[in-house]
Amino acid sequence: MQITIETDDGPMPAYEARPESPRGAVVVVQEAFGVTTHIEDIARRLAEAGWLAVAPAFFHRQGSPVLDYDDLAKVMPIMSELTAGGLTTDLAATLDYLGDQGVEPARTGVVGFCMGGTVTFYAATLRPLGAAVTFYGGGLTEGRFGLPALVDQAPSLATPWLGLFGDLDQGIPVADVEQLRQAVLEAPVDTEIVRYADAHHGFNCNDRPAVYNAEAAADAWRRTLEFFDAHMG
Repeated sequence: MQITIETDDGPMPAYEARPESPRGAVVVVQEAFGVTTHIEDIARRLAEAGWLAVAPAFFHRQGSPVLDYDDLAKVMPIMSELTAGGLTTDLAATLDYLGDQGVEPARTGVVGFCMGGTVTFYAATLRPLGAAVTFYGGGLTEGRFGLPALVDQAPSLATPWLGLFGDLDQGIPVADVEQLRQAVLEAPVDTEIVRYADAHHGFNCNDRPAVYNAEAAADAWRRTLEFFDAHMG
């Protein structure tokens, strides 16, 4: 269902999927295309696994658009307006909302896709949470959205983190993934990186037939649920 989360920059729409008796909560961080049907489906799948799932519209300052997967001409200008301050505000507001629902930080997770994978990594440095999972988030060696590169943020991870990447991702070179693998070894929390040899960027999104990889998606989703179970169960 649709809800509204109050932030210091005004109301932020969000999609919420709630099981009968949540055993914790997961913040679902949107793709570069907005809170798409795929992101809503992720929230519902998490709810089926017992997690209260909330997907905030991080583009709420731009009117919360949902963009077509082939409309990069509209996507890039909107995404370029994201700032470190705005992301921090929205993440804090979402986590505070979950706290108001009675969910402790240790039972709160974050998962993000594409742009959201980058934001998820940042979220994992802000507070000690239960677990965080990044699907093909960029900015590994060069910062995005006013944030440092992931390799530079790595020592500040305060939350156990799992990264899932495709070797055929044209925007995230394998060499950068391996550099991040070394960087997260300095983190004081559990970390893991998994690479999929035949997977492109967006491999988890079944709404994008050109890049969807059913085998990689199934394995990545299994690992995601297991990671949440291991650290938040």
